[in-house]
Amino acid sequence: MKIRLIRTAFWCSAIVLAAASLVPVDLLPPQSANIWDKGQHAFGFAWLALVGLLAYGRKPWPMLAGLLAYGGVIELLQAATGWRYGEWLDFLADGLGILIGTALWLVLRRLTTPQN
Repeated sequence: MKIRLIRTAFWCSAIVLAAASLVPVDLLPPQSANIWDKGQHAFGFAWLALVGLLAYGRKPWPMLAGLLAYGGVIELLQAATGWRYGEWLDFLADGLGILIGTALWLVLRRLTTPQN
């Protein structure tokens, strides 16, 4: 039951992140588009990496590669919208966030794994 909830949280988070990344800036709350954009990317992908690895941690590399590809696809879609901008620095921030989320997952895993 717990793993099902974590997986649901992961997929809902991925959908919300994509939607927030692709809607016209005019539809977002006034400050959300102005608050340190790269930090938002890093935080969003750190969250996705952490929750994704908690949900699908048996094979972490496909999850991490998939998240990086997901970040790249979002940037390409933003560039195609005409109202958003795809940026390489945003993609780099996504990758940094994935590294941060992975580090947090490793710490949690170490803290929760019984030591002999």
